[in-house]
Amino acid sequence: MRGTLIPIRGALACGVFMLLALASSANAKEVYTGTVIGVGGSLGGVSRPFTLEIDGYTSKAEGSRAVAVLAEGGQDRLLKELEGKRLGYFSLGGQLGRDLNFVQETRTADGRRRITILFARWMNLYELRTGARSEDYPFSYVELFIDANGKGEGTFIPAARVYFDKKNGNLDVENFGIYPARLAGVELRRS
Repeated sequence: MRGTLIPIRGALACGVFMLLALASSANAKEVYTGTVIGVGGSLGGVSRPFTLEIDGYTSKAEGSRAVAVLAEGGQDRLLKELEGKRLGYFSLGGQLGRDLNFVQETRTADGRRRITILFARWMNLYELRTGARSEDYPFSYVELFIDANGKGEGTFIPAARVYFDKKNGNLDVENFGIYPARLAGVELRRS
């Protein structure tokens, strides 16, 4: 009897460790670094390093809910809906990072990962005090295309307006500036 308990305990311990390893790898954070290259506006002609840490993704149900909230109540209601969600952070040039509120992943036709991110943007005191037009663009938007090796490129819109496109039935993004910034040299950091 005692001889059969040891292999069973060993098998149970191995199973528990395997489940813990799978759970930690499924919840493993992803850290991307790269360079933001400004094309116009406040980032025009400037390049700065960025760090993007993704701790989790928005589920399909939450994504559908976000689109429904946007369609019914507009971007202000969506901003309130997403408030308090922390799925990681985006830090530009060593600044304190902003919490990611919406992170969704899809696959492109060529097999790359397309990661779409929305978060409440940095607003300065001047904008808030004077009621500048840029206040109507409360989000920042990031779109990354990552290959199988963890390398890629993307787009960064520091001030974005989000609206529901009734014709296509999905979320659309409008840039406050003339051109979005480029994200170059994007790389997944492996620990």
